[in-house]
Amino acid sequence: MSSSTAPHKWNFGAGPAMIPRPVLLRAQSEFLDYNSTGLSLMELSHRSAPYEQLNNRAQDQLRTLLNIPANYKIIFMQGGGHTQFAAVVYNLLAWRHHKNGHQGAWKDIPVDYIVSGAWSAKAVEEAKRLGANVRVVCDAKKALGGYKGIPAEETWLTSDPAGPLRSHDDATGCQPAYLYYCDNETVNGVEFPYVPSLHNKDVPIVCDMSSNILSRPVDVSKFGVIYAGAQKNIGPAGVSVVIVRDDLLHTSEEENGLLPVPLMLDYKTMVKNNSLYNTPPMFAIYISSLVFDWLLDAKAQKIQDGEAYFVGEKVGVEAAAARNERKAAKLYKALEESKIYRVVVEDKAARSKMNVPFRISATHKDDPNGVADKKRDEQIEAEFVAQAEAQGLLQLAGHRSVGGIRASIYNAMTEEGVDVLVKFLQDFEKKY
Repeated sequence: MSSSTAPHKWNFGAGPAMIPRPVLLRAQSEFLDYNSTGLSLMELSHRSAPYEQLNNRAQDQLRTLLNIPANYKIIFMQGGGHTQFAAVVYNLLAWRHHKNGHQGAWKDIPVDYIVSGAWSAKAVEEAKRLGANVRVVCDAKKALGGYKGIPAEETWLTSDPAGPLRSHDDATGCQPAYLYYCDNETVNGVEFPYVPSLHNKDVPIVCDMSSNILSRPVDVSKFGVIYAGAQKNIGPAGVSVVIVRDDLLHTSEEENGLLPVPLMLDYKTMVKNNSLYNTPPMFAIYISSLVFDWLLDAKAQKIQDGEAYFVGEKVGVEAAAARNERKAAKLYKALEESKIYRVVVEDKAARSKMNVPFRISATHKDDPNGVADKKRDEQIEAEFVAQAEAQGLLQLAGHRSVGGIRASIYNAMTEEGVDVLVKFLQDFEKKY
């Protein structure tokens, strides 16, 4: 079936995720002849002038979109969030060990983690595997009985200057290398509505923004390191964006009493080589640059949004944030007003605007005597996913680790797409 007659498909997948159609069309038109070189971008040398220009332009675009201060470096690295789990440990321990004058055992240096969902929990696992002195200063699952919100910051072990954790750090003179958190938990649908601020200000914040980067404004100056796998809200899988404050760029060698940072994970090496230490994931960076272009171009966003939905007074991250607020409000309203759909995240302030997980139960919410039938409800959820797919609403199944339903509504998802989903939700509910 040709593209002109094929029914429209709506991609609600969590990642790899939807890419704006104007971006795909532009990439298609440039595929065989990039920038009048007579070659596809994938055939060009990464040392060539055209690619170097692309690499620099992508950095400049991202710096504009997020208003990144001059004392922060932007690097493009191979791998996704899992790779950065390790890179963060290596690089920030090297920095803190350097700050300590290479005195003391590196394994004594604490690394603090906030666990708000599946991905921050995985980051903890990796840090432990690497031998780091991991301290979980907040565990939402333990505090709330599940990943369904964010415990008050005042309750975190790092928040009280006179508390036992910070008192111990002050007494030993061994401050943490960083405080780590995941801004938006893709699996669980938990999103931070604020940046942590009650910890020791000498401890840099490391933030995984893989699934909500560019979805709302962010004050980069509050962070030491921000990283994001591209395959959710930027572009294709294979590249991660890392934004790192330049004073944190310290590598290590064996003579420093610390294991060397692997060169492919070494932020300082990547900055020194302008992300060209080795052959980078050129096509993924190219598509990411086109997405940055799209965000900065009101005309391109109008094509994506459609005439009826386009609000043209803003561009960039501000426009994306306004659109995301509207989309999330519509979807959560429909779920809240339903009798059979149950939003997983109870804390409304911490509900993600990017990933919306919910469950379905034939036992109505307003039935005080209702008893849920888990097996039946799971069958209903399977029917929901199958029927949605038949109508062109794709990849709505929840993550394999938790089940249920999940609608991912990243920047590229249009307001029209959310309206189509809401209509399907309402029609499906009529059967129950």
